[in-house]
Amino acid sequence: MLKKIIYAITAVLVLISVYLVFFIAPIPIDPGSAAGDPNNFKIFYFHLPIAISAYLSFAIVFVSSILYLRSKKQKWDMLSLSAAEVGVVFAFLTLVTGSIWGKSAWNAYWVSWDVRLNTSLILFLIYLSYLMIRQAVEEPEKRARLSAVFGIIGFISVPISFLSVRFYSKMHPCVVPPCPSGGGGGIGGVVLYYLLFNFVVYFLLAATLIMLRMDNEELREKANELKRKNNL
Repeated sequence: MLKKIIYAITAVLVLISVYLVFFIAPIPIDPGSAAGDPNNFKIFYFHLPIAISAYLSFAIVFVSSILYLRSKKQKWDMLSLSAAEVGVVFAFLTLVTGSIWGKSAWNAYWVSWDVRLNTSLILFLIYLSYLMIRQAVEEPEKRARLSAVFGIIGFISVPISFLSVRFYSKMHPCVVPPCPSGGGGGIGGVVLYYLLFNFVVYFLLAATLIMLRMDNEELREKANELKRKNNL
């Protein structure tokens, strides 16, 4: 019952978030000479919370992978899988929303010189490979062990992606003036309130999806156990 309540609250908050962004929240930047419709910059309210939610999901993969190697408990492997799948979805949405932002800022969905876009793509591909490895190995214990190692090593791509905009700030669009010359800026004013609300919403959405995926994995494991007991 508690989970159902959480799922319902999450759904309602997502709808409220969409309404606030498109009908109430201000454009988060000074569009200046932007190439596209200034309203398209509202994608930022989704883009940043989704991106951070992906990072947090991959952080869960990292921690649960360590816990699995230490304890060999299956629940940590299932958590790693669930968080990785949700993280990959959010990482993909990060690329999509970032491309929409890029179309408005640079009149191009993808620019090779934007380091954040490129590192985000690499991050997505690394964790997509993680999921492919899990599919390729059939023996459960070997799969869990190999995936845990990959989940730990692959996590290095997360801080690289997150910090890329700090090292190459002049290559990423500015948010909320005043901004450094040519680069990403701070977040303040009324924009911050809408953004913080969206952080709560998408963190909760990521957690909800991970819980749902965990429930599905537990049901699958119970079904497999019944098959083994009945020699099916």
